[in-house]
Amino acid sequence: MLSQQSATTVRATLPAVGAALGTITERFYAGLFAAHPALLRDLFNRGNQAAGTQRQALAGSIAAFATHLLDHPEQRPDAMLHRIAHKHASLGVTPEQYGIVHEHLFAAIADVLGDAVTPEVAAAWDEVYWLMANALIAVEKRLGEERGGPAWRPWEVVERVAETPDVATFRLRPADGGPVREFLAGQYVSVRVALPDGARQIRQYSLSGAPGPALRQISVKRVRGGGAPDGEVSHHLHARVEVGDVLELSEPYGDLVLDAGLDTPLLLASAGIGITPITAMLAHLADSGHRAPVTVVHGDRSPGTHALRTDHETYAAKLPDSAVHLWYEQDAPAGTRSGLVDLADVPLAPTTRAYLCGPLPFMRAVRSQLIAKGVAPADLHYEVFGPDLWLAGQA
Repeated sequence: MLSQQSATTVRATLPAVGAALGTITERFYAGLFAAHPALLRDLFNRGNQAAGTQRQALAGSIAAFATHLLDHPEQRPDAMLHRIAHKHASLGVTPEQYGIVHEHLFAAIADVLGDAVTPEVAAAWDEVYWLMANALIAVEKRLGEERGGPAWRPWEVVERVAETPDVATFRLRPADGGPVREFLAGQYVSVRVALPDGARQIRQYSLSGAPGPALRQISVKRVRGGGAPDGEVSHHLHARVEVGDVLELSEPYGDLVLDAGLDTPLLLASAGIGITPITAMLAHLADSGHRAPVTVVHGDRSPGTHALRTDHETYAAKLPDSAVHLWYEQDAPAGTRSGLVDLADVPLAPTTRAYLCGPLPFMRAVRSQLIAKGVAPADLHYEVFGPDLWLAGQA
């Protein structure tokens, strides 16, 4: 809980701080990476830094957390904190790094806002930062303890499958021959690779196969920049990683998972590469004998870009009460629909629990359609790829 004195100061200064957050975070990252270049080389996503999306995410998280503290002084935004904590834990973020971030963030605030940062203002925003940081540190510590074992483990590629021209599936087993911890459908792993320039970059990929004791499976889309830099890690995996090669993987993390023992109607909706966690969920439902209705919705550019389609439809067909609805923007074959996903004539019970994964515009559109059909906002769950975690709350 934010102290009353700090709450008054934060409320008065939030408009000014919020308006300057873009400049503050830009100066923050410049100072951070000048002092600690290894963080950019080996922890932060260089592509997101180049595109500016990481700066937007940090600014959004600070503003959203401060606003929540003011609007709901008796509550913490635990759902948002847990989602970020899962991401941080999978990356190996340490408590000490929060101190480094604090040093450079507050130096940037003072640099940008100048004399407006009085001792009272600095103390109030310092309280906001450490309320957020300490909450994340505690959750990340618990998550790490629950998983045990080393943070990074070598995994050997035992099979590689070309799903589409730009999506490849990699199946892996532990290179050390040890046991494989089970995961929950919808979770992801971090993958760390050594790039030609010596950087060890990390990306997170949803586990796209059924939870099981033997293998891990990820399906990776090659990120084409379209004017921006191409995805470093996705291109490395597509161009350089073959059967017999070894990758470093984290333990599974992620809180967008199916509730155990769920017997309510479900909607599993995806677009593009968002199909990866949804396929794992379908596999789990098929393997566990789920009997309640399941509606499967997917949108893609064309049938040729629809990765994992065979798995998608095969698992759905194993369910006793399922319906599959597919939309394609181009070349839609018979039995599918043209254009973007539109749920207007898709029958759904108001008690449906929905799981969504895909680009933010897709999830915003589907969320609005579901609410219009009477589905409760509390029953809408979604995963966001990239540094847009706090924007998910506005989907």
